[in-house]
Amino acid sequence: MATQIQRPFSAAEYWQAELQMHGYCVVPDLVSSAQVAALAADLAPQFAAIDFCRGDFYGEQTKRFGRLLTRSEHASAFIQHPLVLDLVERALGAWCDTIQLNLTQAIEIHPGAPRQVPHRDQDMWEGVKGEVEYLVNVMWPFTPYTQANGATLVYPGSHGVRALDPDEPELSVAVEMTPGSALIFLGSTLHGAGNNRTDTIRRGMIVSYSLGWLKPYENQWLAYPPEVARRFPRDLAALVGYRQHRPNLGNWEGLCPSVLLGERLPERIGAVDALRPDQTEMVGAFRRSLDDADGSC
Repeated sequence: MATQIQRPFSAAEYWQAELQMHGYCVVPDLVSSAQVAALAADLAPQFAAIDFCRGDFYGEQTKRFGRLLTRSEHASAFIQHPLVLDLVERALGAWCDTIQLNLTQAIEIHPGAPRQVPHRDQDMWEGVKGEVEYLVNVMWPFTPYTQANGATLVYPGSHGVRALDPDEPELSVAVEMTPGSALIFLGSTLHGAGNNRTDTIRRGMIVSYSLGWLKPYENQWLAYPPEVARRFPRDLAALVGYRQHRPNLGNWEGLCPSVLLGERLPERIGAVDALRPDQTEMVGAFRRSLDDADGSC
């Protein structure tokens, strides 16, 4: 009997298993330090100019701003990292036709910032919990993340159906990492920023992806209106929302919104079906039944 050779896991399969088992994973050396430095340099003037947040959730010793694709040409390499997109589609693909960019946000936590309330980002939406994953977050550090300077606290195993447990889990892990690495965690995973007990700033970026039929956290069409998105590669424009999600969601005049990215709009516009295969078959069967009934008269 021939010995069966086991195929080794791909990188995506390995990290997918870690993500599903623990609710998070830390992928080391995902991008180069030079890429991080270039993005961080572009965003540094924005950090200097932006006001501190207001409210205990965002943190009043914290700075945050979005629309990062308009602020640095280097942001897209992080947002469209092939391994990240692969993991996101593996995590969310069972519940959507396409994924979408949910937000990009630069974050700067200043000395003395208190610990953030533990929370699950899936709670932005009032859908069923414990059965569906709504989003995946990716945290990219620009400076080293340490327990002392407020590294993100993650609660291992708090994801999925365990998000329904009434009691908050006791064990949290301060995810320490260096620039170039990435913390990837599910929207059902309990987490929160740690308190910064140092005299230095903790700086980084979070990129979030969600099911394509949800209303995103950041209004992508205002963040990147057609005159901006027209300059994006088509796959990036699609990720920020310039594509339909079947059936017919997110359309413009009954058409895929990517039509807005062309040189000119069609002079005559007519709505076009964008249905899932099962819906196409259902509609077709109904139409055939009408034709058969008409033919029998």
